Amino acid sequence: MEELQKALNDGRSLTVSTLPDKGRCLFTSRHFSPGEVIISQEPYVAVPNKNSNDSSSRCEWCFSTRNLKKCSACQVVWYCGSTCQKTDWKLHRLECKVLSKVEKGRIKSLTPSIRLMVKLYLRRKLQVEQVIAMTSTDNYGLVEALVSHMSEIDENQLVLYAQMANLVSLILQWPEAEINIKDIAVNFSKLACNAHTICDAELRPLATGLYPVISLINHSCLPNSVLVFEGRLAVVRAVEHIPKGTEVLISYIETAASTMTRQKALKEQYFFTCTCPRCIKAGQYDDIKESAILEGYCCKDNSCSGFLLRDPEKRGFVCQECGLLREKEEIKDIEWEVKYLIEKASMCSSGNKIDASLTYKAVEKQQLELCHPFSINLMRTRETLLKEYIRAYILWLVCNIILVENLNGFLERLMKPSSH
Repeated sequence: MEELQKALNDGRSLTVSTLPDKGRCLFTSRHFSPGEVIISQEPYVAVPNKNSNDSSSRCEWCFSTRNLKKCSACQVVWYCGSTCQKTDWKLHRLECKVLSKVEKGRIKSLTPSIRLMVKLYLRRKLQVEQVIAMTSTDNYGLVEALVSHMSEIDENQLVLYAQMANLVSLILQWPEAEINIKDIAVNFSKLACNAHTICDAELRPLATGLYPVISLINHSCLPNSVLVFEGRLAVVRAVEHIPKGTEVLISYIETAASTMTRQKALKEQYFFTCTCPRCIKAGQYDDIKESAILEGYCCKDNSCSGFLLRDPEKRGFVCQECGLLREKEEIKDIEWEVKYLIEKASMCSSGNKIDASLTYKAVEKQQLELCHPFSINLMRTRETLLKEYIRAYILWLVCNIILVENLNGFLERLMKPSSH
């Protein structure tokens, strides 16, 4: 801990502190401006996510999907070129030998979680043997210090972790002196609440990585920082002015949700109850209004922007601005129609893009009748609709076989000044 403290303080102007109700956390030792990088870290281990169409469709190192070639020895890992393969070679050289011994029938059981755990122990071994360098911010001791929440996990989940741990042990085939099934199970619990989903610039999930120092940063529904990814690199940037001596806070979940929804997600995934400035207002008028707008219904009067709350007599929902009642039966009918259209649109998305766009447009129309203008569901539908429009337009371009040189010629004529 002392070495980590010194490295963070000297190199990044951060300090590690321990709070009674939060455990370890990061505080600033200088002022940070909006947009400034607070801390960045490469993953201790990372594994690309499985693609729905191809179980091994991303480069092991950069997560690209282009020009992939499968490792000829293990037949599990893919690389986009020699550069990524060489960069990953120290670890994959050992992993390759292990994966090559896995029976073909068990290859499908090598989920990202299983592979991440295998790589975790292999990297620990290589650092002990000094094949891979060990530093104060890059060592297995940081993983050991992570919280597991084993005492709060239900019995079914514990059994699952034990089964996964046994599979990892079978894959590694190490003597009991070097590996312990109970320790592996504990590490699976640590991964569940400490691993991060690595996303691209459009927030599409690419891989799963473990960043032990980044994991020290606590959650807030009103964060002062944001976690983004630049390739494999996890980068935490300030989103507001952060004074010296302030705790660095990011959001673990989607913050555009009601307090009840946020608290439920945090409790189920991370085993704590958030007490941030936003959450402590639970039950107050502003919180009730925000929740009703984000996840509730709109007034029947299109000219009214009021939010609805449940009628005390359970007849439906009442507008808090104009007093109009919206009956339960009407709401249920529209919700059923929305659900049907979303299922239909999802089926169309994999085939006819035009039909998918038209169906999502119908979903939007129904939601405008049901949801508040600032509803999360309505915003998500519009985001999906925009993506479908883009896909349909790209398909139209391809179908019409517009040649690049013809398009360039058209643009040149378009930009040419008029002679008149």
